[in-house]
Amino acid sequence: MAIDSHGKAGRPILVVGARGEALTIAKTVLSLDGQQMLVAEDGPTATRLVRQRDVDAILIDLEDCGGDGIALCTELRSQPGHAFTPIVIATLAADCDTWRRAFAAGCDDVLRKPLESVVFRARLENLLRKAQSAHDLERVRHSLSRYVSPRLQQILQAEQPGAPREQDVCILFSDIRDFTFKSESMPADELFANLSFQLGAQVEAVYAHGGYVDKFSGDGIMAVFDARDMMQAACRCALDIMAQTRKLAARSSSGCMPLGIGIHRGPVVAGNIGSGSHLDYTVIGRTVNLAARLCGHAASMDIVVSKDIEQALHAVRGFGFRNGRYVKIRGFAEPVRLFNLMGADDSRLQVVNG
Repeated sequence: MAIDSHGKAGRPILVVGARGEALTIAKTVLSLDGQQMLVAEDGPTATRLVRQRDVDAILIDLEDCGGDGIALCTELRSQPGHAFTPIVIATLAADCDTWRRAFAAGCDDVLRKPLESVVFRARLENLLRKAQSAHDLERVRHSLSRYVSPRLQQILQAEQPGAPREQDVCILFSDIRDFTFKSESMPADELFANLSFQLGAQVEAVYAHGGYVDKFSGDGIMAVFDARDMMQAACRCALDIMAQTRKLAARSSSGCMPLGIGIHRGPVVAGNIGSGSHLDYTVIGRTVNLAARLCGHAASMDIVVSKDIEQALHAVRGFGFRNGRYVKIRGFAEPVRLFNLMGADDSRLQVVNG
């Protein structure tokens, strides 16, 4: 719906009722404002028109619409693209029950007949402005959804997080190997396109397995999994990312940049970080730090997981672990046991219990 600087809509107003008073008033008001009008004699015609044409508002004459005007209101409201279209019902009825059913059916306003042209014009213009605001807000929400993952949107809407809280999660870090060298040897536009495409594939894998992307870390991602099966989800996600990376490398003329992945599970503190003007919902703690360190210990195209992951999943079908070893990790007093995660059909699979 487009409204000009004077608040007038650019698409037709649909009037349902070919003989009634509502049609006469609408003709007068809309002609004065230079707006188009469509006329439907009955409900089926009105439904066909809203499916075929874009309309900015609908006026239903309850006594002259050729049937049940309240049921028609429900039908028109349910049509794709008309969640915000203003629907006005004009009626002789003065009883509360009729008006209650009209609003329950999805109409935005009820006007008593005989209609006053000044009142009709003011109400219509106000509804058109509200509808425009609703469309604008929906566009903003759609745009923001590209920056905030679906799972994070659910968290923010359901919990409205305020004070930080502790929870158990599984963290996945990915990182492209030798990215600095590649950034110096590859044209900037080609590098950016390659990186964007590859990170995009990782994000889709995270979403597909029920996680959310906490942040991009330049040439990698930090993903959080918080469902009951979070360790399985994170590990399957990592295996899928590696499989996709190999497929992209096989199809790409410039080659797909190899990466390493680290996964760990444990307690974190989740909450908002920042000021009132800019907030970032994130998770922090030793679990996050260790997952990042494990990623740093992953060789090219390898997935490194902690002992916690291996112990929980070593008997789960579809996962295998090899090269168990203790490694001294910066920032951790004791050596950390880590493993390489493999798919069950990987030819390199060999569980080492050293």
